[in-house]
This record gives sequence, structure tokens and C-alpha cells, in this order.
Amino acid sequence: MQDYEESVLFLGSWGPFQRRIFFVLCLTCVPCGYNILSVIFLLASPPHHCDIPAHSNLSQEPEVLLSSLKREGCRDGWTYSTQYFQSTVVTEFDLVCSEQWKQPLTSLVYFLGGLSGCFISGLISDRFGRKPVLFGSIAILSIFSSAVAFAPSWPVFTVLFFMLGLGQIACYIVVFVLGSEILVGSSRILFSSLGQPFVYAFSMMLLPGTAYLVRSWRHLSLIMAVPGLACIPLWWLVPESPRWLLSRGRLQEAELLLRSAALVNRVEAPPVIFLPPKAEKAAESVSFLDLLKTAKIRHITLKLWLIWFSMSASYFGLSFSMSTLYGNLFLNYFLLTVVELPAYFASWLAARSFPRRLSFIGFSLLGALALLFIQVATKCYPTLTMSLVLLGKFGVLAGNGVVYTYTGELSPTVIRNTAMSSCAMFSRVGSSVSPYLLEMGETFKCLQILLPWITLGVLSLLGVLLCIFLPETFRQPLPDTIEQMPVTQWARRREEKGGKGLGGENLRQWKMLRI
Repeated sequence: MQDYEESVLFLGSWGPFQRRIFFVLCLTCVPCGYNILSVIFLLASPPHHCDIPAHSNLSQEPEVLLSSLKREGCRDGWTYSTQYFQSTVVTEFDLVCSEQWKQPLTSLVYFLGGLSGCFISGLISDRFGRKPVLFGSIAILSIFSSAVAFAPSWPVFTVLFFMLGLGQIACYIVVFVLGSEILVGSSRILFSSLGQPFVYAFSMMLLPGTAYLVRSWRHLSLIMAVPGLACIPLWWLVPESPRWLLSRGRLQEAELLLRSAALVNRVEAPPVIFLPPKAEKAAESVSFLDLLKTAKIRHITLKLWLIWFSMSASYFGLSFSMSTLYGNLFLNYFLLTVVELPAYFASWLAARSFPRRLSFIGFSLLGALALLFIQVATKCYPTLTMSLVLLGKFGVLAGNGVVYTYTGELSPTVIRNTAMSSCAMFSRVGSSVSPYLLEMGETFKCLQILLPWITLGVLSLLGVLLCIFLPETFRQPLPDTIEQMPVTQWARRREEKGGKGLGGENLRQWKMLRI
């Protein structure tokens, strides 16, 4: 495949066309950012106790007599605190006491929906295009956010919540891939490391404020559908990825799109942008299994899967563990979201100036150490504990921002969306286990508060260890084919050692066989 980035140099990197794509794609990211914390606020579990009938007079019973009575379930239902919420899924369907196991299960179902969405959207996007999958995901978010508000029972809510999760991460991944493929050079780094994450974080910040004003979970669900509906007119402003069109052999469509972009930028396009079909190699047919087909791509894929798993488990584990901290629930989550802005800004600065591996390792180590030090301050210093949590979130999220860019640069165009979606699948496996971190603390009472934070710190350290063995992509062009994927220095030395003694054509053939 010819060098795409060389072929489109005539467009420049930051003309009117690129600026329009930058801002429009950022706007399409609002629905998925606004929905992500729904798993926290819709499923909030307020303080509660057994409902005491008006004719009861337990206060006059001797304390010794009450303590000797056999305990039983709340026959008259429960009374829930309305300090923060008028109603939630937990309070409406009584998911407490013997039904408490349904709380983490509902969160698990949401993230399993995200896992399924990653797998399905990746395959569809690489086969049928980025744009249809993007707006299909946005439509799913709006339709099922509205449908969730009318769920008559917990089983129905769970099924609808699964579909909501399916659209959430698929939307983010496709926006990322589309922006990374249309934009080139510094504008691509600006979009993937700062623009999209900033808008995503800002959208997340809106939900705690909305939940503070709208205390009913059904009304909140309906409001969550609004950003997706507002994105419908953007269909006419978002083009298909010319890079994807080229990878599928649709050269005429790709050229037409780029010539239109040249008119917008007021530059002259060359007579021939891409080689004609006869001179171009046939488009590759790839599938999910190609991520594991050769040793070269398999080593990269497996490491990325584990890194995304550990980072996502840390990210969402932080969110779920916030309920154990002192202070106002809405303020805590707002602060936890606000810290994402400087984290993404730091990841953008690192992406501009520093190697990917060094940036990821530095940020992740910072997050891991902060989370491990929480155990020193948890009981006696609530302010210091909150500061360490925010510092841990900063490190984890800045590392997460780097790994998004890193994964996109490691993955070739022919299978980039599938690769990104497969990584997002493993991130959803990590987020699926995160609600059970608190349950793990309940099991080991002596470590009830500390165990979740220790686990999160260890997971961040795991990501650091795995990143050491990945190849560097800093200031390298995006690979378009699997053969163009970068390799580690260790693998390159091994190839050279294995090919030692082979000369000329034999050495080249040996290297092709290794690929």
C-alpha cells in the first residue's frame, strides 16, 4: 500500500477542513462521555433501614430483649435516605440485603454490553466503514437511554442497560479511529491526545451536575438521551475515512473526498493523488483472527490487551471505590472528573515531545504509587486520602490517554478499528470486575478499606511491566499494512541473529517468512 501521509501532504495539517473535522468529531464524543457515569448515579445505593410500621413502638422495648430476638428480613420493606437521591434503580426495585448481589451484577451487565459493542463495532467498522458505526452507536445511546427510563422491573432494566453499554464505548472508539485516520501529523496528536479526551471529560463533568439537579433516576435517563439526538445533524458534516476507503481499494471515493477537502483548504490537489487500481496491490482481507496470526502482531496484541485490562480496572475501580470516602457524593465525583482535564493535557504534552513507552511508564508509576500510599492515610487523614485518590486518577488517566494514541500508532489501517475495539473489549473485562473490588473488601473485613486501593496500585504496576516490551512509535508514520507494523529492538536483534549468514535475496525472503 502506498504511503498515505505522503500522498495527502498537499492538504497541510491544520486548514479549514481539518479544523472542521476536529471540532465536529469532538462534538460526536459528547453522548458517550455524558453516559459513562450512569452506572454510578442510576445504581446509587443510599443509606437505608427496615421500614417500621406506624403502630410499632420498638423504642420502648428493653435493649437486651431486642438483641436476643432472632433476625429476619424486612417484611415491611425499606426506608431509604433522600439526602442525595429521590429515587434510584436500587431504591425502586429494592436491590438491598438479600437482593444486594444484583447491584454489582447490573454494573457487570453494562460493561459486558460495552465488551460486546467493541467486538461487533470493530468488525463492522473495518468492513463497512467508520461513519455508519459512529452514528449507529450514537443512535443506540439515545434510544436505549430513553427506553431505560420506562423499565417496569429490574430484569427489563438490566437488558436495556446492556444495550446502553453496547453503544457507549463503541462510539468513543470509532470517533478516535476516524479522527486519527483523517487528520495527520500534529493535528492528529492534538485530536487524539487532547481534543477528544477534553470534550469527553467535560461531558462526564456534566452528569454529576445534572444528577444533583435531577434526583429521579427515570428523569435522569431521559435527559441522557438528549446529547445523542443533538448529534443527528452532524451526519452531513462527518466524512468517511479516506484512509479506510484506500485500504478497501475504493480509490475514486478517497480521491473525491480529498479533492473536496482541497477546495475547502483552498489548495491545489495534484492530478493523481493515489496510484491507479492496476498499479496498486489488491486490498487485504483481514479479520479479528489476524490480530493473532503471526508472532509479530500476536506479541503486540496480547500485551496491549493486558495493558488495557489493567488500566480500565484501575480507572473504574477508582470510581466505584469513591463511595467509601468521606464527603459529598456529587462533589467527590465532580472532582474525580475535573482531574481528567489536566491529565489529558499532560498526556498531550507527553505525546508531542516524549516517546510513548517513557510517557506511559512515568504516568502509570505515578498513579500506582499514589494508590498504594492511600493505605497510610485512609483512616486518619480524609483530605490527604482524597488528594492521593485524585493524584492516582491523574496518573492512571494520563497513562490511559497515552495508551490510546500508542495503540492507534501500533495498529495498521487495514485492521486498526478491529485492533482498537479488541483492546476496548479487554478494557471492558477490566471494568466488569471493578464493581467487585468493594465486594472483595467486604469478604476480607480486616482489609475492607485498604484492599481495593492495593489492588488498583498493583494493576497499574502490571501495565508498566508489560509496556517495557512494546516497540516505540514516536514520530513514526502510521502503518497501513500488517507488514509495516513496528517491532521491538529485541525482536529486531533476534531476526538479525536468526538471519545471520543468509545473503541478499535469501535474507529478504527469510524476513518475509518471519512476518
